[in-house]
Amino acid sequence: MTTAGLLVAVGIVFGDIGTSPLYTYRAIIEDRAVDETLALGGVSAIFWTLTFQTTLKYVLLTLRADNNGEGGIFSLYTLIRRYAKWLLFPAIAGGSFLIADSIITPPISVASAIEGLLPLYPDLPTVPIVLGILLLLFTAQQMGTDKLGKAFGPIMTIWFTMIGIMGAVQVMQNPAVVRALNPVYAYNMIVHYPDGFWLLGGVFLCSTGAEALYSDMGHVGRRNVQVSWFYVKLTLILCYLGQAAWLLDHTGKPLGNLNSFFGLVPNWFMLPAIGIATLATIIASQALISGTFTLVSEAFRLTLLPKMRIVFPSDARGQVYIPAFNWLLMAGCFGVVLYFRESKNMEAAFGLSVNLTMLTTTVLLGMYLYAKKHVNGLAVLALILLYVFIEGSFLIANLRKFTHGGWVSLLLGLIMLTVMLVWYNGSRIKRRLTTFVSLSDHLPLLRQLSNDETTPKYATNLVYLTASPRSQQIEEQIVNSILGGMPKRADVYWFIHIELVDDPYTTEYSIDILDPEEVVRITFRLGFRVQPRINLLFRKVVEEMVRCHEITLKPKYRPLGATPDFIGDFRFVVINRFLSYENDLAALDTFVMNGYFGLKRLSLADERAYGLDTQNVETEQVPLVVRPAEFVRLKRVSRGGEA
Repeated sequence: MTTAGLLVAVGIVFGDIGTSPLYTYRAIIEDRAVDETLALGGVSAIFWTLTFQTTLKYVLLTLRADNNGEGGIFSLYTLIRRYAKWLLFPAIAGGSFLIADSIITPPISVASAIEGLLPLYPDLPTVPIVLGILLLLFTAQQMGTDKLGKAFGPIMTIWFTMIGIMGAVQVMQNPAVVRALNPVYAYNMIVHYPDGFWLLGGVFLCSTGAEALYSDMGHVGRRNVQVSWFYVKLTLILCYLGQAAWLLDHTGKPLGNLNSFFGLVPNWFMLPAIGIATLATIIASQALISGTFTLVSEAFRLTLLPKMRIVFPSDARGQVYIPAFNWLLMAGCFGVVLYFRESKNMEAAFGLSVNLTMLTTTVLLGMYLYAKKHVNGLAVLALILLYVFIEGSFLIANLRKFTHGGWVSLLLGLIMLTVMLVWYNGSRIKRRLTTFVSLSDHLPLLRQLSNDETTPKYATNLVYLTASPRSQQIEEQIVNSILGGMPKRADVYWFIHIELVDDPYTTEYSIDILDPEEVVRITFRLGFRVQPRINLLFRKVVEEMVRCHEITLKPKYRPLGATPDFIGDFRFVVINRFLSYENDLAALDTFVMNGYFGLKRLSLADERAYGLDTQNVETEQVPLVVRPAEFVRLKRVSRGGEA
């Protein structure tokens, strides 16, 4: 924990939850006439939601479930996946709906701030302004959260201080509003107000940034998040209490186009306040976007999404940028803005998806506490039941929004869920159909081929990527690639296995010399946050082996300008599978496999995913037969047409 870390945490982590005062009360009241039950019951429900959901569940409990400093639902799943296979499904569901939420949050946050100008400029075209701001936001992502956090930290500190002061001024004018912190007021609103239970759908919006808070933990560190939260929560509660006090002065009237947040702002400070609010909503969007990048990069490692290029904008831990996904998110945000056009229309679509994510996190957290931390089973069960009750109530209330726009977030989440399930199951089927053979049985043939000068040399060093975790086994198609058809003769055959480990920043390797001077296997153990630049790493390992006299590489011919330690050329062979026409698949398997190979065409090619120089790569296509056709109707006829 450092002062700079606290500042960056305020800038990156709390943007989403910190801008919720812009729209939460409006979502609670909607078109109803303001009365004391709504004003005081609303702030009471908000206070206890922030206390139970954000403070207790996320800041004090869930943030402790870090995977070597990394957070997010997939990091939580990684910690407990060995205890039960079914845990994969709540993890996939939670990740899918959190990605869907990242498409809804930026538009509603930015639109809420820009629409604060409408009372001053009624004819202001808000949609083009919102689209322009979102374009700048997504374009700036390539700078990385380190630089953005240093710039955003002071702005968000100003924002939280501003909303805290404005709320405190209003509370001092009506100190009696503090009595609303008594949970009885929340109970009275939910139970006694007409349709009061459904108001929970609006109340829930005050906590929508909690899941992103957990995902962003790896960017700034747990202690920085936990300590800075208490300042953030204080300013949020003061702001909500101030809005409740302002609403008490407007009882009996509907809000109309008024916003209780901007009701706290003095007229002379309105334009600066809207400017600061706009910057804060941009930062709110940044918090969720950076958390989504973390989530997606972990999904790649877990084989839940097709690979995309990952960029590390800085040397700081926990910071990634995924260009292709960045532009997909931007396109989705643009679609939401153009479809809903106003923030009040987006409120119906907002919250439902992250509510589902929170429920799945509750299940995974319970398993983490019980299986990993060995907390008493009854205590864990009580905790799970408490949060299933709380979040289940919010979910039921949010489902009322389904026909008014909630279907959008559910549809986006279901699309991501389908993509993840198709990719995971397609990858599993492909792995299941991969046949491994004994490498030691083929060593004599490889040695003979390497020394057979009657066969043209294919490469000095021939390199294959193997998925076999055992050094004495190798894929059958690799053996067929070397020995079948035109044999590929090389001085040395190299087999590289890449093992992705849960420790994010591991960079280790081991060597198995299976046949001196002929066949070598290298196993790289890389953390899931390490960019696998295999071309560079492999060459470094080979040069080290030559220096240590573990292997001798003396090519007969050298290019002009070659150094004395020249080790010859390298040729990587990448074997791709394609779905054979010989398959006879059931409808579900056809959908899964066609979907898998369709996604594979859109994914990052293996040579780019593993950092191989394309001029050294040869790609081979091998058919994949999942279920061979057992019966083919075929009749032989004579030339004259008789059977």
